[in-house]
Amino acid sequence: MRQNDLTLRPITGRDELDLFSALPYVLNDELAGDLDAGRRRPAWMWVALRGDRLLARAAWWSRAGSDTPFLLDVLDLDDGLPGAERVDIGERLVRAAMAAVVPDGSPPPEYTRYVPPGWRENAVTRTVVEDRMTVLERTGAKLLVERLRLEWRPESPVPQPSGRLTFRPVHDTGELVSLMTTVMDGTLDAHGRDELTRMSAHEAATRHYEDELARYRTPRDWWRIATLPGGEPVGFVIPAHNGYNPIIAYIAVLPAHRGRGYIDDILAEGTRVLAEQGVPRIRAATDVGNTPMAGAFARAGYVNYGRELNMTWS
Repeated sequence: MRQNDLTLRPITGRDELDLFSALPYVLNDELAGDLDAGRRRPAWMWVALRGDRLLARAAWWSRAGSDTPFLLDVLDLDDGLPGAERVDIGERLVRAAMAAVVPDGSPPPEYTRYVPPGWRENAVTRTVVEDRMTVLERTGAKLLVERLRLEWRPESPVPQPSGRLTFRPVHDTGELVSLMTTVMDGTLDAHGRDELTRMSAHEAATRHYEDELARYRTPRDWWRIATLPGGEPVGFVIPAHNGYNPIIAYIAVLPAHRGRGYIDDILAEGTRVLAEQGVPRIRAATDVGNTPMAGAFARAGYVNYGRELNMTWS
């Protein structure tokens, strides 16, 4: 597709991966592996060219085997261009790519961007981030949430059990989905709160389970239900590996037991499960506004190494 002096198109295949990677971003090293694993497709990786020069790019990611994109996770501009021009080119690319990639009648997939922890404090970094946000805002996107990216490293002490709670495996899918439904009450998670404006708590929990947790290939006996000595469930934690890193995929305390510090015990258990596997790191994330959860990660030795911006379309 040509627009004036620009060519807007998907890459032809792996042979153009070097071209696509000419703009820097932290995900560049994962692109080839994602193509091999079926998490990306050349048709979902678009470029804006002027001659042979890459001026902008956009790419979608999905879980392996899916026919539809799940996230827009790459959007980059040539920051050597004048500000107004690069934003305009980015908008034209995104609109053209969305028309071809996003199924008719569906809202565009969520956008996610990894940024440094203090991205607002550096003028250059702030401009880079805000230009990309402006491109998407022009297409109707709004910021949903900013999240902390967290990491536990083996040199940190492995949290020890306090003895207040007992941990057991998940009995079955029904039990976990039931607990996931319960913890939606009063959730501080922006994605959860957004889902509750469009569906019931049970529907949101089921969708979360089926779209994410059920797809992890790591052992389900890593998953833990936390109980009081008498057997009453207090919360749960889902340690897993997402194909890139060991992660704390989901952690929660039931509403009736919040405010008693149980989150520390539950996170400690999830961390121990993964640490026992000899992992080089454990990754996790939580909303900037979820102060209790952020505090628990800090107490457990997790370091805030970055942030993540999530934007959505209505």
